[in-house]
Amino acid sequence: MSIKNTDHVYFMPGMSANSLIFEKIKLSSKYKLHYLGWIDPEKNETLKDYSIRFSELIKHKNPILIGVSFGGILVQEISKIIEVKKIIIISSVKSKREFPASMKVLKTTKSYKILPFKWINDFESLISFVFGPRVKRKVDLYRKYLSVRDEKYLSWAIKELIEWDQDKPLENIIHIHGSRDVIFPTLYINNYVEVIDGDHSMILKKADWISKFLEKNLI
Repeated sequence: MSIKNTDHVYFMPGMSANSLIFEKIKLSSKYKLHYLGWIDPEKNETLKDYSIRFSELIKHKNPILIGVSFGGILVQEISKIIEVKKIIIISSVKSKREFPASMKVLKTTKSYKILPFKWINDFESLISFVFGPRVKRKVDLYRKYLSVRDEKYLSWAIKELIEWDQDKPLENIIHIHGSRDVIFPTLYINNYVEVIDGDHSMILKKADWISKFLEKNLI
């Protein structure tokens, strides 16, 4: 198959994570896979401006964008800048209305500004925040997936996540979500493809199911 007829699929990991979280996702050779990673935000940079700068890393026209968690929010913002063939988000949200009540309180009170970011050095706390509390018993197993641990990045990422102001979901977006996700509980999520017993780290735990679903739905 020539490159001309190949769909280019770009994968974006979640907050603090690297592209290794996609290591178990397998797709056929008709797709060319590209793995993105977080770049350092500039001082006082908004998510919109970050997305404009980040979009320069995408080198193909009409790509398929797949994002996990906060990475799912980023690919939605990128789709407002460049033309894309399809957007798929996993363990993420489609608008601010899908945030849980706790995150809405953080936004209203601005209390996220006083979070003790020094706990990024406490790996158990970081992994629980990113993947959910159910993975704390497997800290060493997940350690390799969280390599973006700079305090300035994490402070920026949490602020831009909480302050994300998208009011309505984008059209034709595919949303894959686990029934046991405690970071973004399904109580607040609408119009999604449910993964039974999937939690916030299901990109790793449910990789076979996700791979099969993607293979059938990327076209």
